[in-house]
Amino acid sequence: MTRIIGLIFILVVLVFGLTFAVLNAESVQINYYFGIYQIPLSLILVIAFVIGTLFGAVVNVGMMLRLKRQISRLRKEVRFTEKEVKNLRALPIKDKH
Repeated sequence: MTRIIGLIFILVVLVFGLTFAVLNAESVQINYYFGIYQIPLSLILVIAFVIGTLFGAVVNVGMMLRLKRQISRLRKEVRFTEKEVKNLRALPIKDKH
């Protein structure tokens, strides 16, 4: 069921994207240091969206790697602490009577 909903969502986004591209088909002049280009406005917006998505993905990967290292460090700490608790429980109790 979720796969069907996902496909419907993707289809709706594609339809909106295509209608947006058709409505914004006029050319826009872009001035670079080395020249001038005439590019459709919809293409510029798609390129900006893709660059933003890639930038967000790179930042997200960096955060995920940092969090995975932290998880690994914390798991090692938990194993060490559990080992220490196990050793302390194995020690005999010494009463001073």
